[in-house]
Amino acid sequence: MNNHLLPISEYEAEPIKFIGFTQPHGVFLAIAEPELTILQVSNNTLHFLGFAPEDLLNQPLSILIDNEQINIFRDYLSQQDLQSSNPIEFPIKVGDKNINFDGVIHRSDNILILELEPTVLDKNQGFFKFYPLIKLAVSQLKGANNLPDLCQILAKEVRKITGFDRVMLYKFDDDGHGSVIAEEKLESLESYLGLHYPESDIPRVARELFTSNYTRLIPDTSAELIEIIPYNNPLINQPTDLTNSMLRSAAPCHIQYLHNMGVGASLTISLIKDQKLWGLIACHHQSQKYLPYEIRSACEILGQMASLELANKEDNEDSQYKIYLASIQAKLVEYMSIDKNFIGGLINNEINILNLVNAQGAVICFDGEYIPLGNTPKQKDIQKLVQWISENLQEAIFYTNNLYHFYPDAEKFQDLASGLLVVSISRSQKNYILWFRPEVLQTVDWGGNPYQSLEIIEQEDIQLLPRKSFELWKEIVQLKSLPWKSCEISAALELRNSIIGVILRKVDELELLNRDLERSNNELDSFAYIASHDLKEPLRGIHNYSNFLIEDYGETLNEDGQSKLRTLIRLTQRMEDLIDSLLHFARLGRIDLSMQQTDLNKILHNSIDLLSPRIEQEKIEIRIPKSLPKISCDRIQMSEVFNNLIANAIKYNDKDKKWIEIGYIKDSNPLQFYIKDNGIGIKNKHFDTIFRIFKRLHGPNKYGGGTGAGLTIVQKIVQKHGGKIWVESTYGEGSTFYFILQGDEL
Repeated sequence: MNNHLLPISEYEAEPIKFIGFTQPHGVFLAIAEPELTILQVSNNTLHFLGFAPEDLLNQPLSILIDNEQINIFRDYLSQQDLQSSNPIEFPIKVGDKNINFDGVIHRSDNILILELEPTVLDKNQGFFKFYPLIKLAVSQLKGANNLPDLCQILAKEVRKITGFDRVMLYKFDDDGHGSVIAEEKLESLESYLGLHYPESDIPRVARELFTSNYTRLIPDTSAELIEIIPYNNPLINQPTDLTNSMLRSAAPCHIQYLHNMGVGASLTISLIKDQKLWGLIACHHQSQKYLPYEIRSACEILGQMASLELANKEDNEDSQYKIYLASIQAKLVEYMSIDKNFIGGLINNEINILNLVNAQGAVICFDGEYIPLGNTPKQKDIQKLVQWISENLQEAIFYTNNLYHFYPDAEKFQDLASGLLVVSISRSQKNYILWFRPEVLQTVDWGGNPYQSLEIIEQEDIQLLPRKSFELWKEIVQLKSLPWKSCEISAALELRNSIIGVILRKVDELELLNRDLERSNNELDSFAYIASHDLKEPLRGIHNYSNFLIEDYGETLNEDGQSKLRTLIRLTQRMEDLIDSLLHFARLGRIDLSMQQTDLNKILHNSIDLLSPRIEQEKIEIRIPKSLPKISCDRIQMSEVFNNLIANAIKYNDKDKKWIEIGYIKDSNPLQFYIKDNGIGIKNKHFDTIFRIFKRLHGPNKYGGGTGAGLTIVQKIVQKHGGKIWVESTYGEGSTFYFILQGDEL
């Protein structure tokens, strides 16, 4: 025989709802409709009904009851809600006696299930006995001041109705573990109040059954199990689903668990909140104890009433806090709406996103930036965490007070972020808001060692053994923060929705602004083109007539008059140059790019050839460290970029040995090109000024003149390619103009 600890998944694999056995205090029948043919029976029919199982199988139900009762039974079956019919009076002649049974019916996989228990109580006496108790219990519950009082009253009233030795209220946490939050018991019994129990004590599959079947009675934990004959239902060729069966046998492991606790009988009543299992009313008795269906029904009704009161009390306990969170939410929305950048509205005020969920740290991850607030892990740790979130988070929100359980790397920053709450703004863009809570050391009192919950015995058949010890076992819990409240989670989701709304509104506003700006730019380009073109005609007249005056009347004018006419001619020529530059600049805004794959080496060599007379005249060394790549661009406009930048590098150089270097930075993305010189340099304060149209840093006659539009045109071309241009320079030593494009490298 081999014993070892068992993972919880093995226990959950036990076929609890297909167990194929019933408890012995009643009779189980699976019946085919509409013929009402008996398909399966529990192997105790001879004791209760006077028929051996083989004598009932494949027989009509009329073998047990007469035609009048059959008709009444069919009337019950025709009702939409079978549960409302239960229990049905079922008198059956057994031998020479008429025995009354309580019949309970439900359907499972389109198979009718009929369960019969001998009637114990007179119907009228049962009602008059338990109605006052239920009425009093409900009145007591409504008068409870708070949640702890409500739970204690509920335990007390259920113990009055059932007579069990011990009644506990057991609440589940988010991890499936549970704790006893209220208890009524015999004085002689050891108290379980305040103790925690691991998830394996009531595993997930068992909790799921409690959400379907609200009451569960085991009147005798030592009773022999009764097999269902045949094991497989002949209609579906598999065991019948016993989820809603009252008589369904408990798993052997659970029976052993109850024995280990000294329990002879048990009753559990589900407490449901928001359609989820909130907790259980767990009743234990040291000896056998049977409760008739009427009492179980009364307890079920009381459990449902208590569930409503529990929800109300829990919600009311946080009502003031919810009002506070709502006010924080309203402020944040207001700040976001008036701030140019909604992120500033979330973090730059006295009230910020930390207040919304009572967190000690937060990070807004937006457009690749990480904006921290409060106490947060380092940015490199945040980046890794965000990557994990983007790969694993499928929902709009994720929260845990034990991040280490999901993300072991969190151990390194447990003092900052043992608890994590995340809302997703855009998963594809990795836009999130993260809130953090630090580790809070807690002492938890367990009912026995939670890490020794189940064992497996490998014999001919594999058997599960529950833990035997329930003695107090203290644990210092690490790597956990305070849990996030449901109202805080709701507040985070509300903020997410508000942020998305603000972003969408700002996108709409930006789109409208862009349309207005595009229209204004088009109108401005058109105006500049037309105005410049129209200005050239009178300007040419002035220029030509000035020349005529010099030619025809030059001899009659003195030297001063001739000088003034030559100045007028020079100024009209400069103005025409300015207008040509303005026309060219305006035309750039009107002409679409003609994108094509272009060899930049050809463009560069054409520019050098074009400028070769000046290069030779100035004795400038041209350096090209490596061959330029092929990219997608407008070939003609890119030629202009190189022409202007190289011409400027030639013009603004006063050194004896002059050089210009043209190249690009390898492995840059996007590719970063540069034109570098050892010229006069530019002061830092002029870095932005030089790109303004017609803006010159020197007089028109110094460094060869010019209109001051070249760099403006270069910037316009680069920006039209989706790129940018900037300068780095040391005054007196030289300058480097960098530019990047969004063209694709071949």
